[in-house]
Amino acid sequence: MHSNEIRYFMAVASTGSLSAASQQLFVAISAISRQIQRLEARIGAPLFERHARGMVLNDAGHILENHVRRSVADMELAMAEIEGLKSSRQTTIRVVCTDGIAFNLLPTMMAKFRQQYTKVNFVLTVGNARQVPDLVRNGECDVALKFSLAPEHGVKVIASFSAPFMAVMKADHPLASRDFQMADLNAFPVVLPDQTATVRQLFDLSCRMSGVFIDPVFTCNHFSTLYAFLLNTPQAIAICSHFSVLYSARRDGLQVKSVNMEPLGQRTLQIQAEVNKPATGVLNHFFDFLHQELVSQDALFRQDYHFQH
Repeated sequence: MHSNEIRYFMAVASTGSLSAASQQLFVAISAISRQIQRLEARIGAPLFERHARGMVLNDAGHILENHVRRSVADMELAMAEIEGLKSSRQTTIRVVCTDGIAFNLLPTMMAKFRQQYTKVNFVLTVGNARQVPDLVRNGECDVALKFSLAPEHGVKVIASFSAPFMAVMKADHPLASRDFQMADLNAFPVVLPDQTATVRQLFDLSCRMSGVFIDPVFTCNHFSTLYAFLLNTPQAIAICSHFSVLYSARRDGLQVKSVNMEPLGQRTLQIQAEVNKPATGVLNHFFDFLHQELVSQDALFRQDYHFQH
């Protein structure tokens, strides 16, 4: 395919009309239209739905757009690696994660990694549990960290760690020094993420299995907000993975405990990447670092807080 065909196609796809693409490229509308028609003839299928107000990608168009974006990203990756052989140029690693991981876990690991690799820049995007796999599959990141309840289609799992939900409270909380059941949580202010979070889905399932109804005093889709509320509310209990407080629990004097019930072990923390996407040397170092750091910190945390799953 000719480069102009692809360039004009991507311009129309991003702007939504021939006229807007013409203004962006400083090319006549008729010339862009001819190139789009030529591309569709070459492929043997229309790429857009034509409307009076513009042009919208159809299924075939979306497939082509995703492949073009991935090819461009791979080319930029290759160029960056080649340049890195010749100079001290900064290397950018694009990371996506879900909210609980963005609170403290991932920023701390990134900072630790940069102590060893000072020429690395990070761009972090925080999405929900549905958005993150799409960003991975579309080639819009280099690595992803997310909590998962089921296998993800079209992504490569580099490492996986058991991530059951835990009860987090201050060290002087009445439940901090004893075992307890789900029903015991009803006597205290419970802080929960919203239903889009996998930990909330697992917690709600556990409540139904235990025949318990818990009405949270505070619900939010940002873990940092939940955490601040926990620290400032007497006898509050937050429900989260221990990974979300891996580096902050000791610092803030918190106790982390499992609930005394049959464990639901299907939830995991996963390090993910796009299937068959090539990785630079620095990115492979980052994969290895994430894996080793999570293994060592997870083992230390479980030992300190006396829980196993």
